[in-house]
Amino acid sequence: MKYLIYILLLITSFGYAQNEQLFEKANGLYNSEKYNEAVQVYQQLLSTKNHSVSLYFNLGNAHYKLNQLAESVYYYEKALQLDPANEDVLTNLTFANNMRIDKIDLIPTTGFSKMFSSIVNMLSFDTWAILGVVFMMFFIVSFVGYSQSKFTNRKRFFFIVSLFSLFLSVLSVAFAYQQEATTINEKYAIVFAKESQVKSEPKFNSDEAFQLHEGTKVSVFEDFEGWTKIKLTNGSVGWIISKDVKRL
Repeated sequence: MKYLIYILLLITSFGYAQNEQLFEKANGLYNSEKYNEAVQVYQQLLSTKNHSVSLYFNLGNAHYKLNQLAESVYYYEKALQLDPANEDVLTNLTFANNMRIDKIDLIPTTGFSKMFSSIVNMLSFDTWAILGVVFMMFFIVSFVGYSQSKFTNRKRFFFIVSLFSLFLSVLSVAFAYQQEATTINEKYAIVFAKESQVKSEPKFNSDEAFQLHEGTKVSVFEDFEGWTKIKLTNGSVGWIISKDVKRL
């Protein structure tokens, strides 16, 4: 059993080293302005299931340099799924979005709703969950300190810290579940077609509701016989040919 563990560790280490070499190779190609070659190597890394913010971010940058708008937006959005508050990704996504033909307004949200969403999206699901565990550990330590202390001032201090830690732990877990629920319930896609007609019904002879162009992000609701029902941030709803969009 011990030898099996050593073998597994060796294989894991070897795989990690190979991925690091590929990543450095791709970065070198990117820095040499060989963007097509860099994309190919980054894609090799994706095929190994080695997904990371850096990999998606660099892929987005390479496609951006190639003026491939839909691909760059897609990979920036993939990076934000792992790290919603990453400033570098958000900045480059803004640059990419400024190249889009479609300029779609947002439905205004209330102050509290906007503030709550911004707080929840500050950290990823995993980070909120880890914080919940950390604060719970603080609560346990503080509670033990409270129960074991013989002095009134110390008991009061540990009591306050334990309550505050418990509150933060519950809040972090709630934010984690809220973000997970949002991820599960809200499905998104990026338009990859240069231009696509969005229909009022899932059939070619139905009325055109509006047009979309590459790089636009849409919410996805359902699929039906080669069509996908989508919704824009301004509330517009319609059906687009499924092959014209790529899901995040």
